[in-house]
Amino acid sequence: MSWFHGRPNEIPFSFYGWEHWFAWVIFILIVSVLYIYRHWMRSKDLRKVEIVVALSLIGMEGLYHLWLFFIGSWDLRYSLPLELSSISVILAVLLLLFRKRIIYELLFFVGIAGALQALLTPVLTYGFPHFRYVHFFYTHMMVIWVALYFTWVVGYRPTIRSVFKSLIFLNILLPIVWFTNSWAGGNYMFLQTKPESPNLLDFLGPHPWYIISLEIVALVLFLLLWLLFRERSMTR
Repeated sequence: MSWFHGRPNEIPFSFYGWEHWFAWVIFILIVSVLYIYRHWMRSKDLRKVEIVVALSLIGMEGLYHLWLFFIGSWDLRYSLPLELSSISVILAVLLLLFRKRIIYELLFFVGIAGALQALLTPVLTYGFPHFRYVHFFYTHMMVIWVALYFTWVVGYRPTIRSVFKSLIFLNILLPIVWFTNSWAGGNYMFLQTKPESPNLLDFLGPHPWYIISLEIVALVLFLLLWLLFRERSMTR
């Protein structure tokens, strides 16, 4: 079961190596399919597919926690679902199951912005075909695919109000996560320190100033996403 073990040195991840580019090819391919066949998909009843995708995300997250237990690494300091990626997966599952617009608004901005940054600069040590590699890219890609599916196929659209709803949502999360970090000794959402691997935070100043910089970056990214996908910029 080498694909499920806990030794990253045996299956290391190569930052922008072939396996990273392979994941990007798959990601772009599915995005293209969603966009090109959006009209065809609108004419189909895809409710069962939505449920299956939601269950797949639940199953993948369940396996991830099982894997952490398996390798003896489940810990309150870094295993709770308090990272943006985990929160985005929860939002994606809820959106697929309940189709609520408020959930879509949060997933669209928080999920896409966070997952794109994760895909560009993965905080990952396990390479293909390790389970953690599959889990990391599947969940991050699916967050974006689900948001785009509900935009292009279901017909939901982000609004300028949803930009600020998402920022408020993030700022409600911050003190909760900060308190949990202080209590458990964790570093959820990288509020205590930057990750060791190269990432966007390297360009945003030292701790804690990069947290303030992230607020500005989030606002800019959310506004760009709104401009790209707002109602009048899309062909229905």
